[in-house]
Amino acid sequence: MLAIALLTLFVPAALPALDFTAEARLLYQVAACGSLDGSPLPKMFQGKEVEKHCRVMRRRYAVYRDRWLAQAAPFLKRIRPPNIPQQVMYPFGGGDLVSALSTFPDLQEVTTISLEHAGDPRRVMALPAKRLAASLALLRATSAGLLLATDSKTSNLQKGQRGDLPGQLCFFLMALVVHGYEPVRVRYFTLRPDGTVRYLDGETLATLEREDAQLLHKAWISPDFSRAFSNVELVFRKIGSPRYDPTQVRIHRHVAANLGNDGLRAYPALTTYINARAPFSAMTKAASYLLWRDSFSLIRNLLLKDMVFMVSDSTGIPPRFANAGGFRQIAYGNFEGSFLGANEAMNGEFRSLWSGAEPLPFRYGYIDAGRSTHLLVTTRVPLPLQSEH
Repeated sequence: MLAIALLTLFVPAALPALDFTAEARLLYQVAACGSLDGSPLPKMFQGKEVEKHCRVMRRRYAVYRDRWLAQAAPFLKRIRPPNIPQQVMYPFGGGDLVSALSTFPDLQEVTTISLEHAGDPRRVMALPAKRLAASLALLRATSAGLLLATDSKTSNLQKGQRGDLPGQLCFFLMALVVHGYEPVRVRYFTLRPDGTVRYLDGETLATLEREDAQLLHKAWISPDFSRAFSNVELVFRKIGSPRYDPTQVRIHRHVAANLGNDGLRAYPALTTYINARAPFSAMTKAASYLLWRDSFSLIRNLLLKDMVFMVSDSTGIPPRFANAGGFRQIAYGNFEGSFLGANEAMNGEFRSLWSGAEPLPFRYGYIDAGRSTHLLVTTRVPLPLQSEH
C-alpha cells in the first residue's frame, strides 16, 4: 500500500482545461451582434464598421424570426412527439446550430458533425482595424444563406475555414443571438478512444500549434489555424436565467470529421461518442444526399441503430433503409425529385412517400427538383394525433 501511495506522488496531475469564454463573448458581441449586460465593447470595436455589420445582422435575425421561425415553430411543435430524447445528433450539420434550436427547442445537448473545423477564437483579440471591415463583410456573405434560406452553400462554409474570424464558431454564436441565449463557457476538445471528451490544455495547445487543422476532404479548403481548434464545446443559457443554476445551461459540441465510411473507420472514437448518446433524436438537411450512398452506410446505420426520431429534408434516410430499421416515415410538402442528382430508384421511393402529403408552409433545407418545400419525419415513436394524415 505504501508503494502505491508513493507511486501516486509521481503521477502528474491533469492540467487545467483552457477556457476561451472571453474570446467567445467578444465574438458574440462583435461578430454575432449579441448584447451582454454590463459588458461594453472594447473601444477598438466601437467604430462604424461594427455598427454597420450589426445593423445588417439584426435585420437578418428579424427576417429569420418573423418570416421563417414564426411559421416553422408551430408546425414543428405539432409534429414533434412528447418525451423524445433531448440529446440531439446532427450529422452534416455545418454551422447550423440555429436550425437545431428551432427544430428541438428543448434540447439539452446537441452535437453537430461536419467537415468544417470550429476555428481559432483568439485572433479577434488583436484584429487590426484595417482587416476588421473585410472580415465582417466575409462573415455577412457566408452566413446569409443560413439565415435567409435555411441552409449554407458548401463554398460559404469553406470560406470560414480561413481568415481572422472563426467561421463555424461565429455561426454558432449567431444561433444563440437568434434564440435568446448567451455563451457561458467555451472550451476545445478531442475525443479519447473511449469516446469521452478531453479538453484542450496548455501543454497540448503548445504541441498542436505547429500543425494546421487536418484537411478532411480532398476538394475542401485547407484551414489556416491549428488543429487544436477543430472541436468546440459551447455551453449556453437563456438570457436572464439564473447565472449559477446548472439546470439552465445547455451544451453544444461540434466535431470536425469526415462521415464517409473511410473517415468513420479512421475515427473510432467518434462512433463510440455517438453510441454513448443513445437513444437520441436526430436531424439533417441540405446534406447532399450523402445518406443515400453506400459510401456513407456506417453513419446511416449508426443513426438507424441509436435514434428514435428524426427530422430532415429529402437528404435524410431513404425509405428502403428506414423501413428495414423498423421506422415509420411521414412526409410533408411536395417532392418531385432530388434537388441534386441522386439515385433514381430512391427518388422513386420518395415520390411515392410524398404522394398526397400535407402541405408545408416553410422551407426546411433543400427545395426539390420542382422548387417545392418538403420535410420528412422518420420515427419509431407515435406522432401526436393531430399530425397524422
